Amino acid sequence: MHKVIMKHALVCAALGSAVATVQAQEESTLMLGKMERVEISAQRTGPLSARNVLSSVDVLGPQLLQDQQVQHAWELFARAPGVMLTQFRQGNESGKLSFRGFNGEGEVNAVKLLIDGIPANDNAGGMPFLDMLFPLEITGIEIVRGTNDPRYGLHNIAGNANVTTRSGGNEGRARISYGSFGTREVQVAQGIEHGNWSQNYFLGYADSNGYRDNSAFKKYTVSGKWFYTSDDGRTRSGLSVRHTEGDGDEAGYLEARDARSHPTSAYDYARSTGGNRAMTQASVQLDHKVDGAWSLATRAYVNTVRDLRWLRYAVTASQQERMIDERHVGLIASATYRPSALLALETGVSAEHQNDRSPRYNTVDQVRVATTRDQRFRFDTYGAYVQAVWQPLAGLKVIPGYRVDQVDGSFNDPSKGVRYAIEDYGLIRQPKLSAVYALGEGASVYGNWGRTFQVGAGAAAYRSTAASLRPSINEGWEGGVKFAASEWLDGRVALWRQDASDEVKRRLNDPAGGSDNLGRTRRQGADLQLNARTRASGNAWLSYSLQRSRIIEPDPAAPATLGKQIDHVPRTLYSAGYDWQVAAALKMSAWASGQGGYFLTTANTGNTWGAYTLLNLGASYRVSPQVTIDVQVKNLANRYYEYVWQNDQTRHAPGDGRAIYLAAAFTL
Repeated sequence: MHKVIMKHALVCAALGSAVATVQAQEESTLMLGKMERVEISAQRTGPLSARNVLSSVDVLGPQLLQDQQVQHAWELFARAPGVMLTQFRQGNESGKLSFRGFNGEGEVNAVKLLIDGIPANDNAGGMPFLDMLFPLEITGIEIVRGTNDPRYGLHNIAGNANVTTRSGGNEGRARISYGSFGTREVQVAQGIEHGNWSQNYFLGYADSNGYRDNSAFKKYTVSGKWFYTSDDGRTRSGLSVRHTEGDGDEAGYLEARDARSHPTSAYDYARSTGGNRAMTQASVQLDHKVDGAWSLATRAYVNTVRDLRWLRYAVTASQQERMIDERHVGLIASATYRPSALLALETGVSAEHQNDRSPRYNTVDQVRVATTRDQRFRFDTYGAYVQAVWQPLAGLKVIPGYRVDQVDGSFNDPSKGVRYAIEDYGLIRQPKLSAVYALGEGASVYGNWGRTFQVGAGAAAYRSTAASLRPSINEGWEGGVKFAASEWLDGRVALWRQDASDEVKRRLNDPAGGSDNLGRTRRQGADLQLNARTRASGNAWLSYSLQRSRIIEPDPAAPATLGKQIDHVPRTLYSAGYDWQVAAALKMSAWASGQGGYFLTTANTGNTWGAYTLLNLGASYRVSPQVTIDVQVKNLANRYYEYVWQNDQTRHAPGDGRAIYLAAAFTL
């Protein structure tokens, strides 16, 4: 059977190579790094891929990810074009990613996160489940930016990111590293594939003293996948399970003068802050090819997160205990019909049931003294979509789509004796349209338009007042050119805009957990991406994003915010790098990332903060076919950078200084 499968793969690859050039011009996807497995076939099967979305789609390959020295998986997105990283570096609450002019403050989390296609946001749209992953387990990251992807509803405001992990194969790999701040890390991945069965196992452990005082952190992850493929190859079913536990201290926030003069310090009142987090994700899937035209895909999943966090923002404030306790049970299914090479139709449904708690307490040295809230809520979402990929003319693809979503639920807080129904958001309709046209062998032009939505998070989703709220509709468009000027240069240039109607879902972190009103907002920008193969052994890349987020119709209670920029959104994001295969056994790398400054409030008063440029170096030497040694230097210039927010004054969290890491990777 293995010989038959191998022959089939070789035939598909041969057929695929004949149409690869045409397909490339009909897509707007850019590949960064080399992929371990490139699936090209003359007749695609299964659900429509992200490439068919035809927006700003970027795929990061394993060579850019698996050997990176990071403490948290969100740091891997520093290599992704147009992605902003918000770096709190407070224990388990370490950081977030965002793009398209949205910030990572937790007010509006605008990116739908998926792990192997399974939804992985918490109720508010945050991404704690991303921290379940270690680099060695990741085989790729797909980032879809824009409003035209109908596959997902809730949290898919600016786009989505799907992280794929190892599946199948008989390869075993391990990586052991040690470096600055007492950082120690072990990762082991093993695939076992025999006959109809495939298994994958992963173990990861990380431990660090942290750059700042009171910032020690450790976590471990274990995961397993078990899949069965039928003899005829038409049915594949399996189970995936992943569990993570993390424990981290929080150094807290410094005043401006102390952050610059003593960036590694922490105030005495922060000595008993920090927390622990436990997360589990389990899913079962069934994929079936009915015949040459029809295919079905179904996934059912359970996500749980329990996060206990003690924090204190100032000596004049009391310590708080914040708890997140959530259980999400969901189902996603799709049916795809390909009657010809010129037409594909897909329809899908999704449902998710959440049972969530969000209590908070005033504490002294982690001992509770008063309850400030005990919120308990049910939050259910239901969605359905249809989309088509149609090629009416040679070189032209048109992708219409339509999605509807509905939410349901109830809320109560026994500590306050209140109970609320969900806001009557009604049926949330989201039309979509995309098109791409191949101008010739070297370029394609594309455009898209669509609507996405936001509703309240936590208590803000429920009818606590007599006034009824509608969902905020986010309407956006994008136009761009993807080009391959020669065999050694390709890239993308794009313009985009997203307008949100009545953006009232800015979440507050007060005890009530309500929201305030931003009003109508406009986010717009331009993206430039370049990949250059400068020689047979060299590869360079560059990305630059210019963005602006502002309030075009303010909340009546805040008329002075008219025309002002949304807080914590830098005007520029940029990254660049160069990889050089110096010799057969030696590879050198240099990469940089940075951003401009941002205002701390929508009043745009005071200075801008948060601008930085960081340079990193790496060298990898293959000692033998089974052993590779690598060295990485992060923040080579030891530049000061920080995350800043403001209450009664500015509060600063300095980023890590220069760090050196030594690692050994083994093929098992």
